[in-house]
Amino acid sequence: MATPVIMPRQGQSVESCIITEWTKKVGDSVSEGETLFAYETDKAAFEEPAKVSGTLLAVFFHEDDDVPCLETVAVIGEPGESFAEFAPGGAAAPAAEQAEAPAEEEKAQETAAVTAKSAEGVSPRARAAAERLKVDAKEAAPTGPHGRVIERDVIALAKAGRTGTGIGGRITPADEAAPAAEAASAIAAAPEADYEDKKLSNIRKVIARSMHESLANMAQLTHNSSFDATEIMAYRKKLKAAAESMELPNITVNDIIIYAASRMLKKHPDLNSHFLGDSMRYFKHVHMGIAVDTPRGLLVPTLFNADTKSLAEIAKESKELAKAAQSGSIDPSLLSGASFTISNLGNFGVEHFTPVINPPQTAILGVDCIIERVRTKDGSIEVYPAMGLSLTYDHRAVDGAPASRFLMDMRKALENFTALLSE
Repeated sequence: MATPVIMPRQGQSVESCIITEWTKKVGDSVSEGETLFAYETDKAAFEEPAKVSGTLLAVFFHEDDDVPCLETVAVIGEPGESFAEFAPGGAAAPAAEQAEAPAEEEKAQETAAVTAKSAEGVSPRARAAAERLKVDAKEAAPTGPHGRVIERDVIALAKAGRTGTGIGGRITPADEAAPAAEAASAIAAAPEADYEDKKLSNIRKVIARSMHESLANMAQLTHNSSFDATEIMAYRKKLKAAAESMELPNITVNDIIIYAASRMLKKHPDLNSHFLGDSMRYFKHVHMGIAVDTPRGLLVPTLFNADTKSLAEIAKESKELAKAAQSGSIDPSLLSGASFTISNLGNFGVEHFTPVINPPQTAILGVDCIIERVRTKDGSIEVYPAMGLSLTYDHRAVDGAPASRFLMDMRKALENFTALLSE
């Protein structure tokens, strides 16, 4: 019995997903658990495994299509089975016509019907060849993967579109050879491009739009400060030494910063808020956004109620969030709802930077690398580890003095971190 493949709903707020890649094509055998296609929402990327084994009978949407959640995207079954009942919007032949047609003809009709939409796809090389050969790539018969027009299809179109020089315009053997030679000559003569154009992923488009809107619509200002990291580095060293015997999670400097910020933000509600144009939304708890670098771009999962969690809980949960974001398996509902964000570029050796606020939040804290600095103490010169903090805030919602006081409190909390833990 034929089984439909449904586009999953990844979170209650997700209405549609974009197919990024098909790993199977019509006619391929499929085993249960094998990846059928990859897709992404505006926040994360996923892979969809086959729920049953069989043959991929039909594909109703191709790469780059924006597919509504819970829509049928493909059908798996046995060769020759009818799947018309699963086709969205009448994409396949009616069931009665399928029943009357021979099996091979039926299969050909179905395959042609469900791949018709795919013919719109044209590869970059095919587009370039079409420009050189002065033909319309959309008129070419697609032979590429998933019904995509590729370069050889455009060359074939250029050959077929010529008129012969024989009597009555008949095509002679010389005419048949000429287009191929001309096409090959044109391709060989054209200089190879020293660049490659790639379409932006849906996630990259969302990041670009969000960052542009943030800078265009906010009055952003950044304050830079630093603190003596001696105490947090010594504390972390003790934790690492005791980690095995006490079964402690790996607690990083970023975990320590998150812990301190979640406590200090309770004292600075203007920074733990959303600016809504004509009103402010103040949060009772700190929902910490943690910027994570992933293969698909910057994602910011949310550690909810961070102010109520211990340092060990923050360390454990923040790593789980980062891992899920990097693997593409994160629940989209965890990629929104933050009241404040931390972005750490210290591992990249960045000493100062200007983090961009994620609207409608009113602030974001950038964490810089540790550098050695010199100071005088009791008449002597000493070297100490200094870590930078870069706070960007929305001046529409927060003034400079309150923002500076938050940085002062962060500096005190981190320089006296063990005392902060006792609160």
